[in-house]
Amino acid sequence: MTTFEYEGPPPPTRAAVLHPSLRKGPAKARSPQDCLEEAKGLATAITLDVVLAEVVPLTRRVPATCLGGGAVERIKEEVERESIALVVVDTQLTPIQQRNLEREWACKVIDRTGLILEIFGERARTAEGKLQVELAHLTYQRSRLVRSWTHLERQRGGSGFLGGPGETQIELDRRLIDDRIVRLKRELEEVRRTRGLHREARKRVPYPVVALVGYTNAGKSTLFNQLTAGGVLAKDMLFATLDPTMRALDLPSGRKVILSDTVGFVSDLPHELVAAFRATLEEVQAADVIVHVRDIAGLDTEAQKADVEDVLRGMDLEERQPLEALNKADCLDPEERARLEEDLAPDSDQVMLSALTGEGLDRLLARIDARLALARLVLEVRLPLEDGATLAWLYRKGEVLERRDDEDHCVLTVRLDPADVGRLPPAYRPPSPPDTLF
Repeated sequence: MTTFEYEGPPPPTRAAVLHPSLRKGPAKARSPQDCLEEAKGLATAITLDVVLAEVVPLTRRVPATCLGGGAVERIKEEVERESIALVVVDTQLTPIQQRNLEREWACKVIDRTGLILEIFGERARTAEGKLQVELAHLTYQRSRLVRSWTHLERQRGGSGFLGGPGETQIELDRRLIDDRIVRLKRELEEVRRTRGLHREARKRVPYPVVALVGYTNAGKSTLFNQLTAGGVLAKDMLFATLDPTMRALDLPSGRKVILSDTVGFVSDLPHELVAAFRATLEEVQAADVIVHVRDIAGLDTEAQKADVEDVLRGMDLEERQPLEALNKADCLDPEERARLEEDLAPDSDQVMLSALTGEGLDRLLARIDARLALARLVLEVRLPLEDGATLAWLYRKGEVLERRDDEDHCVLTVRLDPADVGRLPPAYRPPSPPDTLF
């Protein structure tokens, strides 16, 4: 009898992470070292064993390799000495630069876009996420189709009605990719249509939607789990959540909401990914309340905040004034924490908390409750006393501010969500949408 011994998973790929930094260039919000740390975090998210990480100073970007000749040669020696199988260059490389570096270093080379695509590929769980990843991957691969050497010029003979000299392998590959991209876009449009139907169904339920947004690794998924006990993946790695995850949540007022955990933002997100992942951001656009989760203990917290605000501005959401959950307060030193808390007004839209310990979550829920109350309409409803069903519905769905009864009727002053006003029986609806907002 043959026995097999399980040897466990293969060891992680030994990798180098390089962040090219121009010595002279426009000032950036993040230091080169902060950018390198983020890139290392991205690499760790796909379980790479980062054995070399460094900032590579550049006088200028070299067209052939991006990096200067001296840096290329020095890193080649490091690759050989450390048995490195993958080099991540934290910038956007041209196809020619990527090919030339792979030749010089005799190992796989990926740029920032390729790295993020790898992460998305590993994290995608729903059918929609997988479609979006494949579309982004194919768009990226199409730009990588370059003539690396002359034998790629081989021809495939024509057939069918057109015949002729045939097409090069690159032309065939590009055509196959284009065909697949067209099919994927059709499938994604169907997914978006279905998501729209689901969103309309939720409006008919309805529950307000509260969307958590934030920079990668800011603690969104940990906060989501604390609030909902939903068991969503919340490891300490970048992009732990790729697909929006939704759970029901009861607020202190008794109001039920849908809490949505969304994809983490990242600085300089490649444009291929912004387009491909538009559908995942639609949940944020449909949200009634946006909560921006920040790593308040991070050195570049202000730069991260600016990144998220830039994305929200691009989605025409800058006027929505998100609540700010200042997460990881437990990681602050006492003096810094005291200074930050002193700056917070009692009715501030910023809440100091720790998703890990649970501190401050009650204050966050109270602020969400208050924000939702601002969007509710106050109206007066007069209904017969025998209409117990509508009376019970108003008490369940709204906040009854005042009740007056006479012999045959009940008059309620009630605060309701706008969608619920539309679900009142026609005889009880106001002639036009009420103007009073509380």
